[in-house]
Amino acid sequence: MKRNGKEDVITFKVDRSLAEAMESIPNRSAFIRDAIRAALGGVCPLCSGTGALTTQQQRHWEIFARHHALARCSECEAYHLVCEAEKEAGGDGGMS
Repeated sequence: MKRNGKEDVITFKVDRSLAEAMESIPNRSAFIRDAIRAALGGVCPLCSGTGALTTQQQRHWEIFARHHALARCSECEAYHLVCEAEKEAGGDGGMS
């Protein structure tokens, strides 16, 4: 993240076991940057990674969930949402 040509420095604390596990990583800064970028790319679009919905988000989710179900893919075992209209049409969005 560059701002005005300069990089920001962010520090954080870790417990001793994590610090020891990271000692063998040759470029810890790059490793941490890559891990954060990967985590941000996988953040839930609804809760933004908080793991909880606001009251307003919960209301929207309840409306959405009336016509969508959680299913487990028979190929990769990942959970995904399935639209009831797709199920009625015999489709599965490319997943089983």
